[in-house]
Amino acid sequence: MNNKRSAMTLYSDSNSHASHRVRIVLAEKGIAVDVMATSPEKLPAFLLDLNPYNTLPILLDRDDLVLFEPRVIMEYLDERFPHPPLLPVYPVARAKSRLWIYRLDKEWAPWVDTLLGKSPPAAVEKARSEFKSSLVAVAPVFAEKPFFLSDEFSLMDCCLAPILWRLPLMGIELENNAHNRPLLEYMQRVFARDTFQAGLSDEERLMRS
Repeated sequence: MNNKRSAMTLYSDSNSHASHRVRIVLAEKGIAVDVMATSPEKLPAFLLDLNPYNTLPILLDRDDLVLFEPRVIMEYLDERFPHPPLLPVYPVARAKSRLWIYRLDKEWAPWVDTLLGKSPPAAVEKARSEFKSSLVAVAPVFAEKPFFLSDEFSLMDCCLAPILWRLPLMGIELENNAHNRPLLEYMQRVFARDTFQAGLSDEERLMRS
């Protein structure tokens, strides 16, 4: 993301929506960072010592900070680089945003894992049907504001967009009708952002080529 050597390094899975959301935050903030593409199966030995869960993404900052949970990394970046803010200023609104992200990870992320993993065909079909039904159910919500329940782009959008980008890969196509249009227009709006495009890996660009 930057040709200059940075004090910050992100180890990122080029195919993972969890790594993708952190790359969007880095782009939104304009942070100079070295992005190292790897996979959980190919983590360098020194990272295995630093992260007991062998997961990605992993952020190394300066000489003494190692972070390896995407929500923790995103909030750290938002606090260390406060402009533009990606969480609301007021505590009640911040708590609601965090709760939406928690619900996304509890309700949608497992379907994504099933659809993009090596699950049995019956489990894949069930997940695809349930996920599509959930998307259709929430589609009208996106008519209320330009971004997810907000006039400003937020961490929730950083988490939503990578999942929505992967819908074709998951075999999910939303019908272009009046009911779904708010969600389809939200997707177009977010995908067109320069920062979203800057956060894409080469592998992710191919997902919608």
